[in-house]
Amino acid sequence: METPAKPTADSPGTADSPTDRTDGPSGSIVTRDWAAASTDPGYRDAIVDLLGALAHSELVAFERLAEDARMAPDLADKAALARMAAAEFRHFERLRDRLSEIDADPFEAMEPFDAPLAEFHRMTAPSDWLESLVKAYVGDSIAADFYREIAHRLDSDTRALMLEVLDETGHAAFVVDRVRAAIGDDPRVGGRLALWARRLMGEALAQAQRVVAERDALSTMLVGGVADGFDLAEIGRMFSRITEAHTKRMTALGLAS
Repeated sequence: METPAKPTADSPGTADSPTDRTDGPSGSIVTRDWAAASTDPGYRDAIVDLLGALAHSELVAFERLAEDARMAPDLADKAALARMAAAEFRHFERLRDRLSEIDADPFEAMEPFDAPLAEFHRMTAPSDWLESLVKAYVGDSIAADFYREIAHRLDSDTRALMLEVLDETGHAAFVVDRVRAAIGDDPRVGGRLALWARRLMGEALAQAQRVVAERDALSTMLVGGVADGFDLAEIGRMFSRITEAHTKRMTALGLAS
């Protein structure tokens, strides 16, 4: 499902993403560190859920990219995808270690998200090399945008960790180059991949909604029960930003959004 530090229009983050949003009203969660914020048990439970979901996503991304590397047309592309997979596994390790640091069992935290993530990847299994590249770039980036939006409403320690593991892993330039080259060789490929990317967008957003809805602590946090949650208007704006970022990535790939 693959961003932050210095996003570009064709990377998982975009110039319009709220990557520098760290301010907040006095006393809000965003002005606190983990030690202060985690005194609220509801907030702590929500963060364990959030880190568990993200850790599971990173582990599955590693597994999927390593598997997709088998479809690479040559050794150079195989190595490039393996490098992307290795970056995802390093991100997983950071999240796993953080869960242990805050006295949560990493694998217990990840387990509730096993079924929804497995279903998402079953529904979006690529049929060839190009579809696997688009999924790595577009599908994973949509999920990353969603997590990044949440991160900017959290305590400073959790926010810094999430932005670190959502950082650009080198997907952008590699995927854009390969997809654009394929479209140049056969323009008909563009239509097929555009439909595929739209399907990924719909499935990724639906999966994010399912994950949140099934976890009480996480859904309570997002709607403002704990932390600096979203109101209904801000939820709409958040999805508008995610959609805009998706459109920019499609443009970078040479695909119609």
